[in-house]
Amino acid sequence: MKLKLTIPFCFTLISGYLMAQIPALDKVEPAFWWAGMKNRKLQLLVHGQNIAGSTVSLHYPGVKLAAVHKVENANYLFIDLEISAAAKPGKFPISFKKAGGKDLVYNYELMQRNHSAQWAQGVTNKDLIYLIMPDRFSNGDPKNDVVPGMRETGLSHDSMYSRHGGDLQGIINHLDYLKNLGVTAIWLTPEIENDEPHASYHGYAVTNYYKVDPRYGTNELYKTFVAKCHEKGLKVIKDLVHNHAGTEGWILQDMPMKSWVHQWPKYTNSNFRDAAVMDPHGAAADKKQMLDGWFDRSMADINQNNPYVQNYLTQNHIWWVEYAGVDGFRLDTYPYNDPAYMADWARKVKAEFPHLSIFGETLVWSVPNQAYFTQGNTVNRGFDTQLPGVTDAQIKDAIYEALNGKEGWTDGVNRLYNIVAQDFMYQDPTRNTIFLDNHDMSRFYSMVKEDFTKYKAGMAMLLTMRGVPQMYYGDEILMKNYSDPDGKVREDFPGGWAGDKKDKFTEAGRSKQENEAFDFVRTLANYRKTSTALQTGKMMQYIPRQGVYTYFRYDAKSTVMIAYNGNDKETMLDTGYFTERMAGFTSGVDVLTGKNLTNLKQVIIPAKTTIVIELKK
Repeated sequence: MKLKLTIPFCFTLISGYLMAQIPALDKVEPAFWWAGMKNRKLQLLVHGQNIAGSTVSLHYPGVKLAAVHKVENANYLFIDLEISAAAKPGKFPISFKKAGGKDLVYNYELMQRNHSAQWAQGVTNKDLIYLIMPDRFSNGDPKNDVVPGMRETGLSHDSMYSRHGGDLQGIINHLDYLKNLGVTAIWLTPEIENDEPHASYHGYAVTNYYKVDPRYGTNELYKTFVAKCHEKGLKVIKDLVHNHAGTEGWILQDMPMKSWVHQWPKYTNSNFRDAAVMDPHGAAADKKQMLDGWFDRSMADINQNNPYVQNYLTQNHIWWVEYAGVDGFRLDTYPYNDPAYMADWARKVKAEFPHLSIFGETLVWSVPNQAYFTQGNTVNRGFDTQLPGVTDAQIKDAIYEALNGKEGWTDGVNRLYNIVAQDFMYQDPTRNTIFLDNHDMSRFYSMVKEDFTKYKAGMAMLLTMRGVPQMYYGDEILMKNYSDPDGKVREDFPGGWAGDKKDKFTEAGRSKQENEAFDFVRTLANYRKTSTALQTGKMMQYIPRQGVYTYFRYDAKSTVMIAYNGNDKETMLDTGYFTERMAGFTSGVDVLTGKNLTNLKQVIIPAKTTIVIELKK
């Protein structure tokens, strides 16, 4: 029986028969593996017409055929292998014998693991992350703009919901631009295949877990991209989507079993209420809809309680790290995933790659909600999520309030102070990723009403606050727009396409103010690369006084004072209040201007401005 995912007009999930002929053996996933992995168990997904009627055998030293699982769909077998520590790299045949039919053979390979120091090295609070949507950054290879045979063949720069042609080669072509800016890590929205009929350029509707989207390049080019990043001292973060997959994916068009995805009597969205997961008084129905409801009609909700799904996803993510050497994972829509599975997934990934960094997207509404999902919060969860850090939306919102709000007991700069004061809820808040915008929200420059002074103040706080700072492509050149139906927050980076009127990858192509913004970010980002205080130093903050929020980053090597004036007028900051941190320091250097400061007792701060001073004795 072939189980096909279909969504008719009433959005009821049903099973049906595929009319297209399926090759006798068309997929084995993962297609190859590695000797010497910590987890000795490997489960192969095998797909082919009526493959369940085959008898499976193999003979290779150190590899044991532990079990063969038949499932609802006769086009699948799941094969359990046990790979001993003694198994050597090499190839061996896996035989599929069919009664009365032609035998099939798949030559499987165990490869040698990579032990390079740059492999899966991790992204930490020493780094600055730069988020890129590959389709919108730069078109380095026009030949792959339209790929025959794919469901979406349109290419239109006039539509924000069509593909624009950006690709991996375009990013490779501008790695020097990013390195010059001070970036140390690149996060791409998912680059794997999204073969949906329309508007799948964003990458979050996967249709093939083991294949880079051909409009971006190939698996080999992705591996080259990671290698070239490493050569330039840049790390790479891979964006993963556990929760959902594109409905046009081959595995959903011919599912192994109906329980591969969450089934509902009629189409049911998630309620998108993360509180339902943690509410001690909550209804089971609300929690189920939060976790099992679909994210979108074209994005089926994957059933992570299914053990075959668990093995498939976990092995796929391990495969990409070992294959390409990526340094970290960003986990999309983290609260919507099955909690127990995600903890197990993290343990297995960390076992193979101890230095790999992981952070989960948690666009929630309070510090307790964020902290609930993080590692070490066992009192509230009853188990350890194993999630080191999250996307810290609370810091983002608090910085906006400091920049745009009015002074009050819990408003204005006091909001930021109070949010940071709640860091006791995290096992380690420095593992959180802090940001001001991304591909799903209004751009930072628009959110401060294109006020250049506020822009610089916010960027200064982003690059000096505790945590791992993340920028969105184009923030450094004042790209703008709101998160509206037009989707303009995902506009192309000017200069990434042949024929662009201006090339803003170059100084000559930018306006005077854009160059000032670029130089401001570059100055502070490159200073941060050399400042251990800003990277890994401790943080001490003071209760805001007269509308000024002051904090220090410090270690044994240096101390940096950061002060933001949230007032609408120039303010004199009396530093005598900060004796605990400033004792012994008699002068300083303004990091942003390079000026030497000889009088630190009273510091004048212009309105809506952040100052960054490295203290000197």
